[in-house]
Amino acid sequence: MQRPSSRDVREAVLDATLLALASLLSYWLTADLLSRLHTASKTEHIIGGLWAAIATIFVSKGSYQQSVTAAVSRVGGTLVSFVVCFVYLVFLPVHLWAFALLIGVSALAPTLAGRPADAATAGITTAVLLALAPLSPQHAWQQPIYRLGDTVVGVIVGVAAAWVGRKLSGDPDAKTREPQS
Repeated sequence: MQRPSSRDVREAVLDATLLALASLLSYWLTADLLSRLHTASKTEHIIGGLWAAIATIFVSKGSYQQSVTAAVSRVGGTLVSFVVCFVYLVFLPVHLWAFALLIGVSALAPTLAGRPADAATAGITTAVLLALAPLSPQHAWQQPIYRLGDTVVGVIVGVAAAWVGRKLSGDPDAKTREPQS
């Protein structure tokens, strides 16, 4: 295996620093700043910050265009999960059978809509939403709303970071990191 060049090392350090700062910004915006807009538990705000940071990391790809594509996928999968979980949680509590059924429905919906690449994101989001819902059973229906908002914050920050990375590299089509698989 060949040692990376000093240019590759500089680029990797810049990309990692940008990702770390973008993730920190997403977390801070959601867990601290936006927490002042709605009343929820400290745990809820921490989960929101984590969720936004994960969305930022999810959209951080090898190029600006790949980041935009990942952002569309992340929001699309999250929207499917939002609809499925919100409709369910407004009327019913979480049960183990519903956990499996709703993950399946969430994965099936984007596939049937012609976006099979969004199925995994929709399924993962549904699993997390339904796992978190019992933490506050009387307000479980709010989980999809919170997580959709957290996702939007994280995606916006992630795409903005990709744009900044593109500008810092001086090459509009330059890779900012190797694509994640």
